Amino acid sequence: MIKDELQRLRELIQLSTDLAEVKDLDVLMERLLQSARKFVNCDAGSIYIKEGDFLKFSYTQNDTQQARLKTGQKLIYNTFSVPINNLSISGYVALTGETLNIPDAYKLSSSVPFSHDKSYDESARYRTLSILTIPLKKRDNQIIGVLQLINAMDGDNNVIAFDPEMEPYVNYFASSATGALERAQLMRAILLRMISMAELRDPKETANHVNRVGACAVEIFEAWAKMKKYKQADIDKQKDVLRMAAMLHDVGKIAISDIILKKPGRLDTDEFETMKLHTIYGARLFRNPYSEFEEAARVVALNHHERFDGTGYPGHVDPFTGEAIHGNIQNGKLAPKKGEEIPLFGRIVAVSDVFDALSSQRCYKEAWTEEHVCALIRQEKGKHFDPEIVDSFFASLPNIRSVYKRYE
Repeated sequence: MIKDELQRLRELIQLSTDLAEVKDLDVLMERLLQSARKFVNCDAGSIYIKEGDFLKFSYTQNDTQQARLKTGQKLIYNTFSVPINNLSISGYVALTGETLNIPDAYKLSSSVPFSHDKSYDESARYRTLSILTIPLKKRDNQIIGVLQLINAMDGDNNVIAFDPEMEPYVNYFASSATGALERAQLMRAILLRMISMAELRDPKETANHVNRVGACAVEIFEAWAKMKKYKQADIDKQKDVLRMAAMLHDVGKIAISDIILKKPGRLDTDEFETMKLHTIYGARLFRNPYSEFEEAARVVALNHHERFDGTGYPGHVDPFTGEAIHGNIQNGKLAPKKGEEIPLFGRIVAVSDVFDALSSQRCYKEAWTEEHVCALIRQEKGKHFDPEIVDSFFASLPNIRSVYKRYE
């Protein structure tokens, strides 16, 4: 028993260390749920984040449902909110701060105030039996969310009840997870405040726009990386960096004149040449990067308007001097970047940004339909966009649609 306890503690310490390295909120929730499910060996689980008097259903995983999908597809879920009260299991845990270990959700005692919503099981063709629901508490006991683990499994993949002896370990994990979530929420808040400064200048640069661009970029990257047979650990690490960097793709617009940013119609030639400089200004914000994230943010800001066929901007330029890199001059101008000269993250955000810009209403245009936008992306394959990235975009399109429901 002592040996088992030591092994569990080692696992918990390693899991806590791994979570502490993740910076992006969305990526963290995915990793957190994977780690918790692996630790207790369960089939499914969800994370709810507290927003006011509600819990927002923010992330879910389900191995049974995942197995029904084609290879490479990801489980798509709808976001919704649950009132924090004693009528639902998750709401009760958020209200009371208690951990609930339910052996069979369909055999709840009539003495408890909460109930299990069977409509999800019916719509998903799933059978929820055992449920372990843990509050995510800060040090001052303030609840920031709820972790719910579903259907513990034995060695033969039979559903069993969650072992009560595991509860202290899971609560310890939840405490570490809460700290990681707090740090990730702070990082997201800082990024959104930076973007808010740009939003004061450019009404198009909204929190939802950058969240969609970031989340879509991650979906495209994951599809591309799996096609290239990347290891999952490498994919997870790059997702964390890309998600945050993509959110700051247009941060350089803060240095562009209001006359240009807030012009209600299309820009003339001179105005557009000035607007192009936002790529260089954005890169300059990360002159001396202290982390992989800052380096990725510099790369994305500088390269997200490059085109695969070499007709984009700003080309082979040192953003800090404005001079051509290694004498890259062509016909008296900066030589363009093309093909794989454009960094991967720049090629990915190029597709993600165009998809969102065209799908969104602007002061000078209506929102395009998805069919219309997808037709243009296909048309620009090999011209504006990297063909492999376009293929990855379409492979991940069902997941991208769910991103738009999350950040409408």
